[in-house]
Amino acid sequence: MARKILVSDDEPHIVKYLTSFLDDSGYETCSASNGEEGIEILRKDKPDLVTLDLQMPGDTGTRFYRNMSKDKEFKDIPVIVVSGIPGRHLALPKPVAVFEKPIDRDKLRATVREAIGE
Repeated sequence: MARKILVSDDEPHIVKYLTSFLDDSGYETCSASNGEEGIEILRKDKPDLVTLDLQMPGDTGTRFYRNMSKDKEFKDIPVIVVSGIPGRHLALPKPVAVFEKPIDRDKLRATVREAIGE
């Protein structure tokens, strides 16, 4: 069974890019366009990893992460920040990695594999 990754980003072209890339890399994907939707999908799909944009409408990526971290079922899911905003490395206390947009595909693939133990 393929590992599942939640791609959380409000930019449709980034979601399409990441989900296509991750699908082609052998992962199952689901996506959310804001933090509220992300929490719903966490509960429904129980992904093994989350890629997270920090600047989204409604519940921001930071708020999504705080809500996720409060839930004992989801607090240990690895999070990879994919964002174009400055200071993104300071936004979350313990992301697995932080990637700038545009994304280095090889580094992202290696980071995903390492984060989910492959």
